[in-house]
Amino acid sequence: MEIGIVGLPASGKTTLFNALTGSHASAFAGGSGAGLKPNVGVAKIPDPRLPLIATFIATKKIVNATIQFVDIPGVAPGGGAAKLNAFLVHVRQVDAIVQVVRCFDDGSGKINPASDIDSMETDLVIADMSVVEGALDKAQRTARTGDADAKARVAVLEKCNALLNEGKAIRSAAWNDAEAAVLRTYGLVTSKPVLYVGNVAEDDLQGASAHAKAVLDHAKKTGQQSVVVCAKLEAELAEIDEAERDDMLKSMGLEEPANGPLARAANRLLGLTTFYTAGEKEVRAWPVRIGAPAPEAAGSIHTDIERGFIRAECYSVDDLVQYKNEKSIREAGKLRSEGKNYAIKDGDVVHFLFNV
Repeated sequence: MEIGIVGLPASGKTTLFNALTGSHASAFAGGSGAGLKPNVGVAKIPDPRLPLIATFIATKKIVNATIQFVDIPGVAPGGGAAKLNAFLVHVRQVDAIVQVVRCFDDGSGKINPASDIDSMETDLVIADMSVVEGALDKAQRTARTGDADAKARVAVLEKCNALLNEGKAIRSAAWNDAEAAVLRTYGLVTSKPVLYVGNVAEDDLQGASAHAKAVLDHAKKTGQQSVVVCAKLEAELAEIDEAERDDMLKSMGLEEPANGPLARAANRLLGLTTFYTAGEKEVRAWPVRIGAPAPEAAGSIHTDIERGFIRAECYSVDDLVQYKNEKSIREAGKLRSEGKNYAIKDGDVVHFLFNV
């Protein structure tokens, strides 16, 4: 699964991409352009529970979960149809969107996060309107023959059309599983979940400015997630060694780089939660779909484990902290033996038993 990073030119999205992935990509020439390839990179998801587990279970290495980010070439307002279409091709291919919104003065003296958000949202709504109108006409013609699938598509597309004509994103409405499945077949960009990132100056790390609050308020109003980040600072922190980074954070009154909360929010944006495996070889975090049954979680480790799944022995990280080791957890009756219908919970430490 991939998350696309979008934003208007000079929003700092490539700087943020570099901070998250450890890349050294350059900003796209001229801010945008048809034919430019996105930057693609993998980011570790900082997870304070991993070293915590390792304090109780001796291990040789710690392995973080990862997430793939795609830095998509931006389009300036009035950038032209070719550039907008190239941008939309890339956005349609990702599973979720991180929109970087400039909340700092780039020298122009013009800072208007609300306008920047509205500008991009308007382009995406218009793009979806074009797709929906064409698809609706085709589905209506097919539905006249009595085709049940086409009738279901008409109902979904008419609902989309009504929202878009009001200038609303498709994600703003509630959709059941069957409707969501129909939406996915059209690659509608405003149906994708969004994480709004207020990119602030170094003197506004807590997001106290009116500009940052405008981003946070918009996210809350639209039911989406948001974080505040200083991409420039995050990129600098990514380049220095851990001890120096910790000292620098401490001097700023911060516990961790902001890319930690951002990466974890991005993971939630994809509808994922985290479980762990722990042993002498490694302590490892595994992302899995929220509500996934135990065999599906086992399959994220190896398909053979899913195929031969017998049961999952589970306890929580909190149990480990309280009882200090697995032996004590078992003796306290906190080690759970779960079957195929068990939905993995966030923070579960799991040992899968299987036979193939």
